[in-house]
Amino acid sequence: MYAVIRTGGKQYRVAPDDVIEVEKLSGEAGEIIQFEDVLMVGGEGGAQIGAPTVSGASVAGQVVEQKRADKIIVFKKKRRKNYRRKKGHRQHLTAVRITEILTGGKKPSKSAAAPAPAKKEAKKADAKPEVKAKAKTKTAEKKASAKKPAAKTPAAKKPAAKK
Repeated sequence: MYAVIRTGGKQYRVAPDDVIEVEKLSGEAGEIIQFEDVLMVGGEGGAQIGAPTVSGASVAGQVVEQKRADKIIVFKKKRRKNYRRKKGHRQHLTAVRITEILTGGKKPSKSAAAPAPAKKEAKKADAKPEVKAKAKTKTAEKKASAKKPAAKTPAAKKPAAKK
């Protein structure tokens, strides 16, 4: 089964378990979002085309993450006039995993939503600093041990002063 939804002024063809990037929507990772503007629903029984939307149809999705798109450069120039303007822009996006396509006015089920991936990222983030800290201490020990013998040898060999 698939559906065509409208959000952020654009249309997306979606199916269950698809991950799409749409214009920024409010919500944190793990929250369920319901798209009411369903323009078409298709599947085994044929396609239902809305005029303009299919009545009683909705698409449920779960927010995966809030992020920003790659930077685009906006460059304006007028030749021979010494006019140049350079600007950058990064669009805010929301990654959404489609969980269900609902028809007949049904509500999204909470069991269809997968567990939030933010917990896994938090565990990984906690593990990484420990590894880096161990690596830093090893290099600090090597530097300290290299400096100590070097500092003792010049002090032991002092040439006698000439008269």
